[in-house]
Amino acid sequence: MSGARLLLVEDDPQTRHAVARGLEARGHAVEEAEDGAAALRRWEARRPDLVLLDLGLPDTDGLSIVRRLRRESTVPILVLSARDRERDRVEALELGADDYLTKPFGMEELHARIGALLRRAAGPAADAAGRVVIGPLVLDATRHEVLVAAEPVSLTPREFELLKVLVSHAGRVVTTGRLLRAVWGSSYDTETHYVHVYVSQIRRKLAAADRSGALEGLIANEPGVGYRVGMPDPAVS
Repeated sequence: MSGARLLLVEDDPQTRHAVARGLEARGHAVEEAEDGAAALRRWEARRPDLVLLDLGLPDTDGLSIVRRLRRESTVPILVLSARDRERDRVEALELGADDYLTKPFGMEELHARIGALLRRAAGPAADAAGRVVIGPLVLDATRHEVLVAAEPVSLTPREFELLKVLVSHAGRVVTTGRLLRAVWGSSYDTETHYVHVYVSQIRRKLAAADRSGALEGLIANEPGVGYRVGMPDPAVS
């Protein structure tokens, strides 16, 4: 089974490896980081689908990582922490974390929380399984998979993230600036050509897989503003 790309930030190697192996056994691809600096490097390089974050890091408080990620992205953040005071949970959630799981925890509960966050991240157009269906196109946020007419389409991580942001706002214009911040980060605010190039690549790959032509014009350009994806067909989705 294919799965989401997860970034696990945990300073204790025994805990980190055990959690990573448990999630990999459930189909996810897990990248590990032992401290805040490593977490931010891996975040910039890979842009995972979800971040699992311990608050007690050796080089920084995990809350600073929450602040940084939330400034740049809407990526789901699940805090995994031994801090069980209500004040700590509230602070993390108010800063932008999406969920909070207190250690020790069971792998089944962790896996369920991850699945719920990934489904929610797919947006209101998604079904209960976290899939957005637009004609022959299926984007499955939980499995990190794109299908056209039931055949997989190979997208790079950033192409997938860009398409996911667009389809999760189906029917609405998403500005170029918002796409840049969500997929590349706030330091890329002026690099508008990135979005144009990646949208062109996504269009080309979808068109190659769409023999029916049903997806022609799926991603519409709103000149000077951004892009819009057509609304899902209720009869299909």
